Amino acid sequence: MQCPHCNTNNDKVVESRSNSAGTSIRRRRECLECGYRFTSYEHIEEKQLMVIKRDGRREPFDRQKLERGIQTSLEKRPVSQLKIEEIVHFIEDEAAIREGGTREIDGAQIGEMVLQQLYKVDKVGYIRFASVYKMFEDVEAFKRELDAMFAQNGGNSEG
Repeated sequence: MQCPHCNTNNDKVVESRSNSAGTSIRRRRECLECGYRFTSYEHIEEKQLMVIKRDGRREPFDRQKLERGIQTSLEKRPVSQLKIEEIVHFIEDEAAIREGGTREIDGAQIGEMVLQQLYKVDKVGYIRFASVYKMFEDVEAFKRELDAMFAQNGGNSEG
């Protein structure tokens, strides 16, 4: 596998682990040229999962689009790229389980999974994602979401 740091094809697998559903393998690798460590995932190639959008359109599930959305929500927040990749991987696996053999999943389910994961990891990232996902139309809608979050969090405003 090509090292993302020095672009050589000389690495070794340091650790391999399958996910809980057994649908993919996470491999921790080390470049034998520069020593850089990176993660790769092996997935079974299946028919593409389709996401049903709010307007009824269907589009292929896009892992990179999901990751970009999460990264944008967590921009300048103290959350590592590894944690973001774990969230993306969890959502990808969960979507595959929830689709129930139809190879289609409602985009709203994916959005809710993202919100659940962001809520656990970073409240600011959660609010950023929610403001786009839930399409807040005014400050009051934004305030209601914050109030609900604080109520859920027992009044604790730490993120």
